[in-house]
Amino acid sequence: MNKSHEVEYCNLELRFDRRQIRYFIKALIQEGFSLYWNESDQHFIISIRSGRKLVKLKFQRIGERYKIIGNYSIKDEKLAELMEKMIGDTRGHAIVKRFRDRQILIENIMFGEIIRTVEISGVEHKVLFQREPVITTEHIMQAFKSSRIEERIPVLKLELNYELAVLHEALAEDDAEKADHALKRLEELRQEMLMLEC
Repeated sequence: MNKSHEVEYCNLELRFDRRQIRYFIKALIQEGFSLYWNESDQHFIISIRSGRKLVKLKFQRIGERYKIIGNYSIKDEKLAELMEKMIGDTRGHAIVKRFRDRQILIENIMFGEIIRTVEISGVEHKVLFQREPVITTEHIMQAFKSSRIEERIPVLKLELNYELAVLHEALAEDDAEKADHALKRLEELRQEMLMLEC
């Protein structure tokens, strides 16, 4: 994953147990971060001093486990690396936006791996990387065993809306290649939606 000046983490879908949160806190301390944490019946909050900024990571308690909630903007490179390690270790989902000089790099991460990278420069955007979807029976079984299905459907609807907007834009620009790509992606999303709604 690339380094940059500022990184924003959105649509985080990461699940933890207490042990993983303890390891994360230990890693932060080892890297020299000043931090404190507090816990209630509903939340576990880690407050991390990053330069002059205080980053508060909020974890919502769900039974015996925790789920990170909120969006986070991080300017500290080491803290960003730890966040990305956490996304990978939990095989979580996220949208990561990297802000550079007049450029934004957006990475879609599913199951801890980058599946799509888009570069935005001004009004232009281009897909730098897109992994062909490989849905294994293990992924299907995992999805059916977890409560993520209910949470995936609203995200899937957003992705469908985005691809419809891309298709509309491609048709308006008379860009056949872009339209064809959007149609293929819409078909993949439709298949996933059908699977989840069964």
